[in-house]
Amino acid sequence: MKNKLTITARKSLLKACAMGVGVLLTSLSVNAQTDINLSYTGTPDAEKNVLHLFASNLQRLVEEKTNGELSLKLYPNSMLGEEGERMEQVMNTPSLNIASFAGISPQFPEIFVSAIPFMFSDFEKARHFFDEGEYWKAAQKEFFSRTNTHLLAVVEEGGFLAFTNNKRPIHSPEDFKGLRFRAMDKSQVALYEAFGASGTPIPWTEVYMALRTGVADGQMNPPMYIILGSLQEVQKYLTLANIQYSDQFLVANDELLNSLTTSQRIALTEAVTEANNINRKAVESQVEDRIKFLADNGMEVYRPTAEELKAFQNISQPSFISWLSEQNIDQKWIDLAIKDAGIQ
Repeated sequence: MKNKLTITARKSLLKACAMGVGVLLTSLSVNAQTDINLSYTGTPDAEKNVLHLFASNLQRLVEEKTNGELSLKLYPNSMLGEEGERMEQVMNTPSLNIASFAGISPQFPEIFVSAIPFMFSDFEKARHFFDEGEYWKAAQKEFFSRTNTHLLAVVEEGGFLAFTNNKRPIHSPEDFKGLRFRAMDKSQVALYEAFGASGTPIPWTEVYMALRTGVADGQMNPPMYIILGSLQEVQKYLTLANIQYSDQFLVANDELLNSLTTSQRIALTEAVTEANNINRKAVESQVEDRIKFLADNGMEVYRPTAEELKAFQNISQPSFISWLSEQNIDQKWIDLAIKDAGIQ
């Protein structure tokens, strides 16, 4: 009888232990947290850098929507490397990266088609192009097939691009002749050359010194980036030509997305959309304030007339489209973009 009770007691103890381990594992599963790296350029200051505004809002929203199951670790200021290095990382490790054209184009040169000069006259048209257009849907599909990564969002980063330089006011294409400009990538080199200037690719982290030392006379960026880089200290003239829409691209590793539960992936997608909408409102509402800041801090601001803008467009648009063809970019991409943008 004693042995029988002992055996029964042992069975009960083993069952209790098994149940205890099960509860413990369930608890660990519920409380487990997945950390996801998110890298991007610029200072971790939401007032100066809208990429950080986007990243910090995305971080908050993801944690809220997943009850802390997912947590973003932010790496601003290119802490994980320059554009090429960060793209390699997101292609090979479960992470997120906000990439510029310089990061995307080596894998997908067709991205330059979305930068055709004067393709968008305002924010609404640019946003519709990426939110609803057939070009962007095809681009997302093709980018995944080449890189096994996803273009999750087009992140608005400051409005439309303006020209700056330290030599003379730019009111017409002729004013470019002989000037040397910092280029973000080879598409900008082609753009400057169309106007009679020269362009040299220089990483963002080196732009201020390049302008200060005269390696370049000017550059092209939205007002936000001019302030972010303190370029008003080394640039005198600002021309609000609004030549291109300023954007970067949120890239997600496929392994990362596949590792998430359905609810986590839905939460991440919703968070990206909400963070992007916050950015859009912030960018558009602050453009004029940023222009005023630059004027108050010594820059000579010029707003081209409609006729002057047409002169810039008449040279830059056909020249840029011709350059796209020279890069062996299939005409179908150009046709899709032109149709989506509604340009002739």
